[in-house]
Amino acid sequence: MVTRVLQQCSLWRRAVPLFSSRQLATGQGQADKKPKTGIMMVNLGGPETLEDVHDFLLRLFLDKDLIPLPAQGTLAPWIAKRRTPKIQKQYARIGGGSPIKMWTERQGQGMVDILDRISPSTAPHQYYVGFRYAHPLTEDTIDKMASDGLERAVVFTQYPQYSCSTTGSSLNAIYRHLHAQQGSPAPSMRWSVVDRWPTHPGFVQAFVNSIRAELSRFPADVQDEVVILFSAHSLPMKVVERGDPYPAEVAATVYRVMEQLQFSHPYRLVWQSKVGPLPWLGPQTDDVIKGLSRQGRKNLLLVPIAFTSDHIETLHELDLEYAEELGQECGIENIRRAESLNDSPVFIEALADIVHSHLVGGRPHSTQLGLRCPLCVNPVCGRMRDYFGSTGAGGQ
Repeated sequence: MVTRVLQQCSLWRRAVPLFSSRQLATGQGQADKKPKTGIMMVNLGGPETLEDVHDFLLRLFLDKDLIPLPAQGTLAPWIAKRRTPKIQKQYARIGGGSPIKMWTERQGQGMVDILDRISPSTAPHQYYVGFRYAHPLTEDTIDKMASDGLERAVVFTQYPQYSCSTTGSSLNAIYRHLHAQQGSPAPSMRWSVVDRWPTHPGFVQAFVNSIRAELSRFPADVQDEVVILFSAHSLPMKVVERGDPYPAEVAATVYRVMEQLQFSHPYRLVWQSKVGPLPWLGPQTDDVIKGLSRQGRKNLLLVPIAFTSDHIETLHELDLEYAEELGQECGIENIRRAESLNDSPVFIEALADIVHSHLVGGRPHSTQLGLRCPLCVNPVCGRMRDYFGSTGAGGQ
């Protein structure tokens, strides 16, 4: 696992100088023609340098959709300042920054290359990166898309499974920014949303391929004994209890993957990255590793089922904290992690297919997005849905 982390660090550091930061953020350089369709790939983002960590954390803890706090404007800066040294050390161990932007750019470039070929009526296509807590920030990307004179703008979530804390937070931010611009010259571009894709066949197949490849790297005499642990980012239980669809959609992904694998191995869905003392969705990944070790299960495969590329939760939490350190502590004989999807050709083809189906489908968003969590307490969620469901925002 340490070797994997070092390879990843070297890869993304080598890739950074290939384009200017502006080209990388907006997909410029992919075509000289004025783009007709823009696809904004939204995600949480990550600090590119150790100096970026504090501001990344500050934006994260100020987000009421993600982490609602009492006296948020006061408490969030205090938490961010307090956690910065610890998180900087973690990023230092994986090369000094997050590779999520690099992978998003590679995925975006591959996606639009395919779209230009299979969908000439909506071409040229241009990808844009819109991060919630790191540059390029979502709001800045919206302004860039407007200035480029697009006819159509697609918000394409890079969270395959929908949660109000992730995709919902990004959509609320986009709505607030667009709503605040009312009264100014209206951009001509029509907005629509790809808000989830947990069971897309290409997405599922990409994980199946990754799992099969990693299983083959276990010693031959134990390959049939491997327990597959699908690890996803956890949620506070108060979010789950409001009716957030995320746990069910992650479970749907897991089931489709195992179905393609013909349920060849025992498996569990587990949850990682809990923060703070309040109850979160469980069982936690590290607790499950300890429990399986006590039961004599010594061969484990970790699968980052809710992540589409490497970042700190895979390279540090799964690879170093769990596979390297906890595995050794618990006496696990073989613990490996399936490769993240990153620039998998199968996955990039899936991204293009998801967007193409959306472009020709004529719907502003999925049926599910129209339904708020039954116990939702955020009025912005309702206004956001009304906005993207309207013909003015959603287009066709």
